[in-house]
Amino acid sequence: MLLFVPNAKAYFLQGLLRTGLFNASIKKENHIGTPLVTGLLFADSNGHRINTADLKGKVIFISFWATWCPPCIAEMGSVHALYNKLKTDNRFVFILADADNNLPVSAAFMRNHHYTLPVYQSAAAIAGDLFNGTLPTTLIINSKGELVYKHEGIANYNTEEIITMMRSL
Repeated sequence: MLLFVPNAKAYFLQGLLRTGLFNASIKKENHIGTPLVTGLLFADSNGHRINTADLKGKVIFISFWATWCPPCIAEMGSVHALYNKLKTDNRFVFILADADNNLPVSAAFMRNHHYTLPVYQSAAAIAGDLFNGTLPTTLIINSKGELVYKHEGIANYNTEEIITMMRSL
């Protein structure tokens, strides 16, 4: 069942996340000072575009994900919890980038799971060193526009370590 039913696999992975086995760690994937060569361009379902180059002074959390991806589904609860803790602070921007560029499907996923995360699609090519297709992939960009964190695969982002790190940026 875990092999053929994505929601069953996601439920199993959520259980593993709760154990702390997949807590995001800033120690092993620290890319502090890596310049973001070009801005990343995203669009929401209303056609509103957001360019990371225009967000200097903000800390940007980007998650590349898909509705059919069990690890993406499993970690979404932790991303949503992190978002809820930081969303009232205008220093933070969250971009949930649908890797399939199918905003109606991703918006329905968010509604069905009662998530209020902002969903976008890529509006321009993404450099392979930032996103090579591995799902989920998470990037954190500091207020200077530098990539400070990159993680490919499932992780729990609702941890004090990540919250403290993001607030320090």
